[in-house]
Amino acid sequence: MTAAAHTILGLDIGGTKTACVEGTLDGRILQRLEIPTEPVRPFAETFPRLRQAANHILLTADSEGRRIGAVSVSIGGPLRIQEGFLIDPPHLPGWHNLALKAQLQSAFPGLPVCIEHDGNAGALAEYTFGVGKGRSDLEHLIFLTFGTGIGAGFIVNGRILRGATDTAGEIGHWRLAEDGPLAFGKRGCWESFASGAGLVELAAHLYPARWHRQTPIRELVEAMLANDAEAMKVAATAGHWMGRGLALLIDALNPQIIVFGSLGVVLGERILASARKVIAAEALPQAAAACELLPSFFGSAIGDHASVMAAIADPAVRRALENAGS
Repeated sequence: MTAAAHTILGLDIGGTKTACVEGTLDGRILQRLEIPTEPVRPFAETFPRLRQAANHILLTADSEGRRIGAVSVSIGGPLRIQEGFLIDPPHLPGWHNLALKAQLQSAFPGLPVCIEHDGNAGALAEYTFGVGKGRSDLEHLIFLTFGTGIGAGFIVNGRILRGATDTAGEIGHWRLAEDGPLAFGKRGCWESFASGAGLVELAAHLYPARWHRQTPIRELVEAMLANDAEAMKVAATAGHWMGRGLALLIDALNPQIIVFGSLGVVLGERILASARKVIAAEALPQAAAACELLPSFFGSAIGDHASVMAAIADPAVRRALENAGS
């Protein structure tokens, strides 16, 4: 059996949807299946559907002559990464205090399970296979999830930075203003201004007669893409606060690249144009000049590629997969 025949089951678990993929050690995605996450429902009620989707990926791989040798997960935090224990991710309220790794080990016996914070997983994917591929000079990269919530992954001196309690990159709760929409139980935090949930909160805050807190994010994004005047005002305001946060990151970590996932890919300069102006005004000039703002190399597929990175980045699991395929 060749090395390519030993692959990875990747789970990209977000606040809205979950993607189950099969990926290779060199970062290619071979198949994909998407299901709704239903994050408010208890995990025990929704896990059977996730397990069913994952089993479909496993059976398809087997029917095509490949053997999946590990389970890899990308998921929002806060979590204890090595233990694979979810503490209280705000966009997965039904998954709080959950031993996810143990649940997956029980569901898929014999397969090693690796779990990584989605910000870290996105950073690793971009650094290894995306914007950083072939760039020997790249050592400092930040990845922003910018999906339902907002989190970050930091590559510093060529290594992922997790912090003392695995909470490095939990930027969503940073308070950027004394007042504003509410998220993380904190008014004016980054996530309340510039995340999927934050854009809806901001729209309801600015135009309560038109939008409310239950407005689907898709509806607001479609209005932005149509250049609707009020929606563009929301985008510009979100971009302003995004720039405030980015200026702090640029001054603190002096990155060469900041990569945007999900909504950053979809909305692009509708958000980033305002952010660039704030960065130019507030960040250290030499740090700002050294930093590129880029959409994900993988576009809307960044979550798929991020999902397999926990296994790829684990030396023992990677070695086992390589040896099994030799």
